Amino acid sequence: MNRVVITGMGIWSCLGTTLDEVRQSLYTGKSGIVLDPVRKEMGFRSGLTSFVPKPELKGELPRSQRVYMPEPAQYAYCATRDALRDAGIDQEYLNTHEVGLLYGNDSTADAVYNSVQKIIDKKDTMLCGSGAIFQSMNSTVTMNLGVIFSLKGINLTVSGACASGSHAIGLGALLIQNGLQEMVVCGGAQEVNMAATGSFDGISAFSTREDNPAAASRPFDRDRDGLVPGGGAATVILESYESAVRRGAPILAEVLGYGFSANGDHISSPNVDGPTRSLEMAIRRAGVQVGDIGYVNAHATSTHVGDANEAKALLRVFGERTVPVTSTKSQTGHEMWMAGASEVVYSMLMMKNGFIGGSINFEHPDEDSEHLLIPATTIERHFDVFLSNSFGFGGTNSTLVIKNL
Repeated sequence: MNRVVITGMGIWSCLGTTLDEVRQSLYTGKSGIVLDPVRKEMGFRSGLTSFVPKPELKGELPRSQRVYMPEPAQYAYCATRDALRDAGIDQEYLNTHEVGLLYGNDSTADAVYNSVQKIIDKKDTMLCGSGAIFQSMNSTVTMNLGVIFSLKGINLTVSGACASGSHAIGLGALLIQNGLQEMVVCGGAQEVNMAATGSFDGISAFSTREDNPAAASRPFDRDRDGLVPGGGAATVILESYESAVRRGAPILAEVLGYGFSANGDHISSPNVDGPTRSLEMAIRRAGVQVGDIGYVNAHATSTHVGDANEAKALLRVFGERTVPVTSTKSQTGHEMWMAGASEVVYSMLMMKNGFIGGSINFEHPDEDSEHLLIPATTIERHFDVFLSNSFGFGGTNSTLVIKNL
């Protein structure tokens, strides 16, 4: 089977909009979480959210393209533009090669809300505008990126809840391993607005630690009280090793293993067996020993049941306090459909720069997390292999194992 390597990365995040900014934020333990007073005015139980700057695309893209792009597509464009540059890929290459696109996205709530509201207010469907349908579709990210960058390979949106971005990378790797594509643009995007998160707030999923937003997201901590919504977009360029060598591309890392599973259980409450099987499959397919893995970026979103069950799964697979485990969601909140892709970028930046960013706000372990080795502050640590977990509603699980090159 073909080897799959990562040759470029790009990100648009609450931790920064360049790789260097994000690396610095991870190292210093910066939080991207704020209190949004507008959400409180609208009746939200929690006004907490990550702050992601809105891209300014005037002058870069014509209006005829921008009109089709909702918030997540704008973030994804910026991340993909930068990832392609990072990989040394120009438009001429894209025009003359069959480059695929797999991107994780599971909603475009704000665009749907705006369209329906115009119909209700104006009693005229024509006033929705010509771009409304394309903004409102779940596949809006891939249809926009595919057209803007003239991508001619597979074009598919991966909709797997909060595992969407991770599944996109895993599926892209499978296509390349089996010779169906030489290069695939992979990633995940998540909008950051009230329409996207109101229903989550309605089921009391969010932290209400509003007096100190930076301390609100507390994965694995005994005193966690819910997640904080976040978003943005992250893109990685996957390529066959042979293609990368032929191009003289910067080879950053290799995707060794992709594991997946379904819980077959409750629609929102995770179990232990499903994540365990995903972990074991990824490690088995990677062809590495558990002891070879030097860092785990956990899914841990700062919910009681989710963090507890992931801790149990990690204990089953890795044993007692054997490998550093953190959740970058302590800094970013839960980036949802984007998270599986962004956490690969975060982990890559740490691996390439010889450190592990601490799981900030981890102050008191509970009966499950006490069995894990969770640094609360940044540690200088060289590692060559990391594992990243992503789990989603409906019991969908994805695990990636990636090696430094």
